[in-house]
Amino acid sequence: MDTTEDVLAGVGPRLRRLRQERDVTLATLAEATGISVSTLSRLESGKRRPSLELLLPLAQAHQVPLDELVGAPAVGDPRIRPRAQRRGDMIVLPLTRRPGGVQAFKMIVPERAETDPRTHEGYDWLYVLNGRLRLILAGRDMVLEPGEAAEFDTRLPHWFGGAGGPVELLSLFGPQGERMHLRAAPRGR
Repeated sequence: MDTTEDVLAGVGPRLRRLRQERDVTLATLAEATGISVSTLSRLESGKRRPSLELLLPLAQAHQVPLDELVGAPAVGDPRIRPRAQRRGDMIVLPLTRRPGGVQAFKMIVPERAETDPRTHEGYDWLYVLNGRLRLILAGRDMVLEPGEAAEFDTRLPHWFGGAGGPVELLSLFGPQGERMHLRAAPRGR
């Protein structure tokens, strides 16, 4: 990783290269920026430390982002590259990387013949992407279609699986008592 001194040392040669590529003289650049020829020359040779007051007009004159003048490192790749995991008969792709708190998963759950409701600590939010989800929650049997969501306390007996084939869904799971979002009060209150 470059130190601040390394980054600043690269500014002068970068300024000179930009000016020469555009076939602009120091005098013309001085006129466009209001920076003296001697200051521009000292910046390019590394004898003057670049400052924001000098770099901003130079970036405007060269029509380049300030990042390009200072050689700012590229922003890291923000994409998540989940690795599919098998959990029993399900395929689970973790979408979050931090331990604790709310966890996000993309899941592919097959159709299941056996219904064995379970309980555990936590709070779950399920959103159906593709297929149909059969959810048994505290004895209530329901089917969710694509675009529908369900949220529930996992201390209630629950079970879910594909209805008529596999189902693809997003799951947000949080520790006991942690809700995924605020719910509106029922109408009429």
